[in-house]
Amino acid sequence: MIALVRAGRTPEDLAKHFEPTAQTIRNWIAQAERDDGKRQDGVTSSERDELHRLRREVKVLREEREILKKAAAWFAKETGSIPPGSSGS
Repeated sequence: MIALVRAGRTPEDLAKHFEPTAQTIRNWIAQAERDDGKRQDGVTSSERDELHRLRREVKVLREEREILKKAAAWFAKETGSIPPGSSGS
């Protein structure tokens, strides 16, 4: 679709012959222009993929930290060795 628009077809014309709406095709064109460095009004596809990956990684790390915090508290309670300055939680 992007190549067809770049070759001179309009999104409206393509929408009549294919499934996506003209607005969807325009959105694809805008994203392709961002990815090509022709627009600066949003994130590129690779930046969006990286952001998604990093958010997933942060979520996993937070979950792991909570597990370790609970495990450390349990071991401290079991062994009776609560570190100084600990709030006991």
